[in-house]
Amino acid sequence: MPDVRLASPQGRWILLTTVLGSSMALLDSTVVNVALPRIGRDLDAGLAALQWTVNAYMVTLAGLILLGGALGDRFGRRRIFVLGVLWFAAASLLCGLAPNAGVLIAARALQGIGGALLTPGSLALIQASFHPDDRGRAVGLWSGFGGVGAAVGPFLGGWLVDGAGWRWVFLLNVPLALLCAPIALRHVPESSDERAHTRFDVLGAVLGAAALALLTYALIEARTASWAVALSAVAGVAAAVAFVVVERRGKDPMMPLDVFASRQFTAVNLVTLCVYAAFGGFFFLAALQLQVVVGWSALAAGTALLPTTVLMLLLSARSGELAERLGPRLQLTAGPLFCAAGMVLMLRVGPGASYLADVLPALLVLGVGMVTLVAPLTASVLAAVDTARAGLASGVNNAAARAAGLVAVAALPLLTGMGEEAYRSAPAFDDAFGPAMLICAGVLFAGSVLAFTTVRRRPSPDCARPECRTHGSVLTPPLEGDPTS
Repeated sequence: MPDVRLASPQGRWILLTTVLGSSMALLDSTVVNVALPRIGRDLDAGLAALQWTVNAYMVTLAGLILLGGALGDRFGRRRIFVLGVLWFAAASLLCGLAPNAGVLIAARALQGIGGALLTPGSLALIQASFHPDDRGRAVGLWSGFGGVGAAVGPFLGGWLVDGAGWRWVFLLNVPLALLCAPIALRHVPESSDERAHTRFDVLGAVLGAAALALLTYALIEARTASWAVALSAVAGVAAAVAFVVVERRGKDPMMPLDVFASRQFTAVNLVTLCVYAAFGGFFFLAALQLQVVVGWSALAAGTALLPTTVLMLLLSARSGELAERLGPRLQLTAGPLFCAAGMVLMLRVGPGASYLADVLPALLVLGVGMVTLVAPLTASVLAAVDTARAGLASGVNNAAARAAGLVAVAALPLLTGMGEEAYRSAPAFDDAFGPAMLICAGVLFAGSVLAFTTVRRRPSPDCARPECRTHGSVLTPPLEGDPTS
């Protein structure tokens, strides 16, 4: 049984290193969007390259995050966590030194592999190290400090882009990793799961990532209407089918399909796909709209987006408490509607927009909606499966949210007619931004209807409860561990 106490020096070191590790990934997911216009200009890249700068990272992270958790259980959570931190830092260095868009995209894909190793490992280390009496508080502090990191991300990214340059958005990860890894090796005890098998679903992970990559390519490049696009789409569908077959027939699948036998689990994940597709598309396009069309600096654009994260950080725990009293369905129905209203309000954000009159009201309404829905969404995912499978359920839900976001980033420019040079032209980008917000609002409305018609009023009394009460990420739901560990 783990026996480290939170008040001990070792406990504080463990908390510090896990917060540093998870903050690297959280910061990276929020700061890059703010840097995109400057990256495009400096590397003479088109809109497709900017989409890939976001999505190359998400493809490998979403495709491999479940495998990353399994590797930690088998080979040692500290070992895989440190490997992920160092891998992430090396890939970040390559991003920062990239001479062209092609190298940057490849480095971002490598970064996603590192993120898949360290993201589940940071929470697993806390659960495996702290005494049961202290674990809940340790998880709370970890998620709270991680939320602060997510809140700082857009501001820090904008400050770096306007000052030292966009490359420091990535280079900043190197000193963080050089601080994090030695602390982990010195102060964090090694742990593993004796129940973990020696087999790993590498084929399933590769097929899942390949399906996401091929389908994303087909969506991003669809405007060229080439044979390569058609072949990529067919190959992507084939890889997805092969993934399902492998997961169904494999002895140790990373995503056992029988978890979807729960209609509630399937329904909540469909709601997840709707809401996080909208969020992913919104935060990709909003950072560009504020800089390209409104004309703000990267720092101003990054700071402008802070209210959503701050509201999540301050109110997510209270939203979870409310969901426990009322049941999740009301909040999962109302939350997406608030978010949809926020995106409709973003139609007011154009040339000469005022922050107080136009931008802030939209972001406040959006933030209220996100606060309303994220905590009960996580609770519903955990309540839909057996307690012993809570960690798996959370991992699948987290991967689904990331996959939804990357599909939205790939599809929205296509659906709204954005050309390769749209982000260089304020009128062209503004013409497409409005329809994109309406599409996002429509997807959120669909998620609301789905939640109202499928989510149970109240979960069973003996189901798993979320440990991450405070959450600050606007692009993914929180990862939860196995409460039986």
